[in-house]
Amino acid sequence: MPRMSEAEKRKSHNKILGAASRLLRANGTEATSVSDVMQAAGLTHGGFYRHFKSKDELVAAAFRTAVDEVLNDMEEASDDAARKKARRDYVDTYLSQGHVDNRAEGCPLAALANDLGRGEEDGRREGLAAVDRVSELLATRGGRAEGTALLALMVGTVTLARLAESDVMAEGIVKAGRTAAELLEREWPLDT
Repeated sequence: MPRMSEAEKRKSHNKILGAASRLLRANGTEATSVSDVMQAAGLTHGGFYRHFKSKDELVAAAFRTAVDEVLNDMEEASDDAARKKARRDYVDTYLSQGHVDNRAEGCPLAALANDLGRGEEDGRREGLAAVDRVSELLATRGGRAEGTALLALMVGTVTLARLAESDVMAEGIVKAGRTAAELLEREWPLDT
C-alpha cells in the first residue's frame, strides 16, 4: 500500500481535528469515542494512531483547535475599532440562545471545562491556556481580571441555560447573564 504524502496526512489530520472538535463539544469526552471521531472524519479507525498517540492527546488538540476557531475574529482584528467590534460581537454571540442551543460550534470552555478538569494533564493545560487567552482578549480597562470575570460570567450563563427545562427558562438565564455582563463592563473596576 503506498504511503500517504505529507499533504494528505495534514489534510486527514485536520479532518480528524475538525470532527473531534465538533463531537467533543456536542457530546463530551466520555460519550465521544475515537471510532465516532474517525467515522465523522470519513476515515478508518486504524488510521487514528498515525495522527495521535491517545484519545487524551486528541482531546487536547481538538480543544485547542476549537479555541482557535472561536477566537479567530478577535485575534485577527487589526486595530482598536476592529478589536472593539470583534469583542462586542463575541460577547453578543456568546450570550445568545443560539450559542446555548449549539454546543458543537460554541465555546469549548462552556462545553468541555468540566471534562478537562477531570481528564489528563494535557487537556487541563489547554483549558487553562484558553482561559488566559480569552481573558486577555476580553479585558478592557480593568485588565486581565476584568476579562476573567467576564469570561466566568459568560461560561456560567451558558452552562446554567443549558440546564434549563424550557426555552423560556433558558432565555431568562441568558437575559440575566447579558444584564450582568453589561453591568460588569460599565462598572469595572468593582468597588472592594
